[in-house]
Parts: sequence; structure tokens; C-alpha cells
Amino acid sequence: MTRAVWTDFGGVLTPPIEEDTAAYCRRIDVPPKDFLAAMRTIGDAHGTDPMAPLDTPLLTIDEWAGRMAEILRTEHGHTVDLSDFSAQWFADRETNKDWLVRLEQLKADGYFVGLLSNMVPAWDSYWRQMVPVELFDDLVLSFKVGCRKPEPEIFQLAQQRSGQPADACLLVDDSAANCEGATAAGWQAIHFTDTGAAIDQLNELEEKS
Repeated sequence: MTRAVWTDFGGVLTPPIEEDTAAYCRRIDVPPKDFLAAMRTIGDAHGTDPMAPLDTPLLTIDEWAGRMAEILRTEHGHTVDLSDFSAQWFADRETNKDWLVRLEQLKADGYFVGLLSNMVPAWDSYWRQMVPVELFDDLVLSFKVGCRKPEPEIFQLAQQRSGQPADACLLVDDSAANCEGATAAGWQAIHFTDTGAAIDQLNELEEKS
């Protein structure tokens, strides 16, 4: 029985990360493959995936942006100004309104609704302008709690905060690895690839509850 639904932010409450990355790279005139390669270079230097230096965080956004600009210039031949990266990244970013409406319906039906995100601290004020924070019964953000998906600790913490047993918790996330982490922690999971499909899967779970 599902009683607590935890949603990811980027790629679920926003368009797919690939689309947002492509749009951003068009604005700064850098091929996405080069931008992502620079991110991987930084991640590799810290022995992590490309986002961990930002959302753990191991680097401040200014340190990361400076390193990115250096790598893009020296290794890929692109001269760019990333000094205001957070504002650049969120410029014209859209909210997935259909998914937001479904979450609001869940909340009205008595479900616990939480946000479980590997979030960059410098982005905290930006995402809050895109969705109604009061919708969420709790927020578990990586930079605040000191762990991140798909680590088991973050699922244990979120489950405790929901007040529900692990098998009553559901993660909706665009990362297959994060979904695997959730199921390893005893949760249910929906791998989000399409809003309509995710809503259909959620409705099926609701019917079984």
C-alpha cells in the first residue's frame, strides 16, 4: 500500500535533463557533449559522478563554474562566462504542470507528498520559485542532509520523516540508479520517463492501495 510519494525535482518536475542541458548549451554556444564531458572531468577528479561535486556539495557553485569554464577553454576550445551559472541554468526553465497537478491531487487525497532531490545549494531559491513549496509535507535535499540518492541513508531518512514503513514509500525519479537505490531500501519506485506513463503507473498503484 502506497501512502508516501516522494518526487524528484530535476527531470520530473522539470523537462528532461537532456532537454534542459541542450537548451542551456544553445544559449552559451557550447555543444552539449563538450559541456557534459567537462562535468565528467570534474566528477572524475573527485571520484564521483558528474553532479556530486555540486549537490553534496564538494565545491561551491562559483568554484565549479570557474573550473568548468577553464576545462571548456583549455580542453574543448570554448570561451564562456559561467559566473552567474545558477541564474543562467534556470532562465526560462519550465515546470511540469501536469505532474504538479497530480501531486496536488495526491495531497488532497491524504497522501504524504515529499520532495527528495539531489539539490545544489545555490539552486535552493530558484526551484522554490517554480513550484509551491507548501505542497510538500517534507523536503529531503542532499545538500541539507549530507547524503544523496542512491545512497541508502537518504531513503532511510526520508522514510522516517514520512512516518510510513518503507514498503509504503514510493520514489518517482528520472534516474534508474536512484530507483534501484529506492527498491534496495524496500521502497516502491517509478522510473520517470514520460509524465503520462508515470501518472498511469501511479494510478495503478493507487487502485491497489
